[in-house]
Amino acid sequence: MKYKHTNIISKDWERLVEFYVTVFQCKIVPPVRQQSGTWLDKGTGLTNAQLSGAHLLLPGHGEKGPTLEIYQYQEIKPQGAVPANQRGFGHLAFEVDEVDAVLEQVLQNGGQSLGEVSRKALPGLGELTFVYARDPEGNIIELQSWN
Repeated sequence: MKYKHTNIISKDWERLVEFYVTVFQCKIVPPVRQQSGTWLDKGTGLTNAQLSGAHLLLPGHGEKGPTLEIYQYQEIKPQGAVPANQRGFGHLAFEVDEVDAVLEQVLQNGGQSLGEVSRKALPGLGELTFVYARDPEGNIIELQSWN
């Protein structure tokens, strides 16, 4: 058994893919997906499901590593901003060299701040620097660095 991917349903998959490619050096894994049909309806429990999107290779895992799957269904159900403590999927975490610098890239590329950069010495582990932010569609991202 092995972990394969995490999926984000997007309002604008191309814009969100560009964000993760630009800010986190993810790489598109061809081909771009255009999917529909009875098989998709059956597997998703939807009717007339149609989706487009791409898989992104995540940094630090090599060419066979898990991916971030960003899809856009033809019909999207609206959702408000999810707080960090809501039950269910919480956030994507990226270990980065400089939290402040990557946070600035997030903001410059359409993301938003959620928290403030925080530091904590953890005995036996080192010093953690981290912050929560949001991607351009409001999904929570954790930026973390260890010294």
